[in-house]
Amino acid sequence: MTHRCEWVNEDPLYINYHDHEWGVPVHDDRKLFEMLVLEGAQAGLSWYTVLRKRARYVEAFDGFEPSVVANYDEAKLSELLADPGLIRNRLKIRSAVTNAKAFLRVQQEFGSFDAYIWRFVGGAPKRNRWASLREVPASTPESDAMSKDLKKRGFSFVGSTICYAYMQATGMVRDHTTDCYRYKESMEG
Repeated sequence: MTHRCEWVNEDPLYINYHDHEWGVPVHDDRKLFEMLVLEGAQAGLSWYTVLRKRARYVEAFDGFEPSVVANYDEAKLSELLADPGLIRNRLKIRSAVTNAKAFLRVQQEFGSFDAYIWRFVGGAPKRNRWASLREVPASTPESDAMSKDLKKRGFSFVGSTICYAYMQATGMVRDHTTDCYRYKESMEG
């Protein structure tokens, strides 16, 4: 039997996410924006809840194209808030638009969001060695710095805990526990 990180349940959707996506370095700006929106939507909820709604988010948020999301008007926001396939929290929905605008400003300043965001880990994944989920921190000095800078740039729903989850999801930190079969793979690549 394959041993995975203990947060993974038996749902094939969750297993696939853990096995093929979580902790894999992301350098595509559209994907980085998607994960920023989804991690913000997760605030106060489980990632599993968000993951089950992800396909609908991709569709409802126009493939997470930041330039499109940045131009959403009140009618579009009302449509999103009425969509039962989404987490219908007004602040979280609005934050996607706020963050899209801030995201575009960062792209303009740094050439890409990727060039900006990966600075918080020195441009390469930070490889951790946790024996169990209990050892994995909720935040780190790097996620604190990221949160502070994102907020300064006008982003919302980017507290340090959300930023650390974002870093894990996008492979900026490698947090597969040492007993997970993905640990060795994540250390190699």
